[in-house]
Amino acid sequence: MRKLQNGFTLIELLIAVAIIGILAAIGIPNFLRFQARSKQSEAKTNLKALFAAEKGFMLEKDRYSSLVGEIGFSPERNNRYAYYLASGGTLDDRSGPTARIATDANGISVDTFKYADAEADPATWPTGCGQTPTVVDAPPSFIGGAAGDIDADDTIDHWTISDQSRSLTTTGGGGGGHGHGHGHGHSNPPASGGVPCSADTANPSGEPANDTNDVDL
Repeated sequence: MRKLQNGFTLIELLIAVAIIGILAAIGIPNFLRFQARSKQSEAKTNLKALFAAEKGFMLEKDRYSSLVGEIGFSPERNNRYAYYLASGGTLDDRSGPTARIATDANGISVDTFKYADAEADPATWPTGCGQTPTVVDAPPSFIGGAAGDIDADDTIDHWTISDQSRSLTTTGGGGGGHGHGHGHGHSNPPASGGVPCSADTANPSGEPANDTNDVDL
């Protein structure tokens, strides 16, 4: 008697393909969200470094500074985010193999030498939480900012940090779409009507706040 050969029927194969498709549809978006969240750790780490630099400068000079070079803030190259101590000021240029450092720089540009399609200066201020990077002389205080495109959509991820504890709520500001466009690539206008405040309402001093969470928008 001939032995029947075991195998898969067409229906079984179609069912297997359908199951794989469903698992991929569930898993890929979750993976992309996880990947984007991991990129946000850069902004949190560097804003805490900016906070520490400002606090150290205050102890020495009895004031805060809006100049990143003066306080010694210079994050590692390959940064996806731009960093700010003022809105609309000069940024250190990272479009080449060697950064061009300006003595009057109020921030650090995105490293467009590494990320050629990114904007060097992607921020839109104020954020949806009403925050704008600034240094105030009297009484002394500061707000530092970070902005970057971490998932190639029209929303920019915005973060801020301050020496003051803050109550953050939606104010109808900008802080969502692409900003100044002084770099390469995108030229999209800011999101119409701004975006809501993504940060927790209670924001302690020295704790980075995710004013516009690009992962969730």
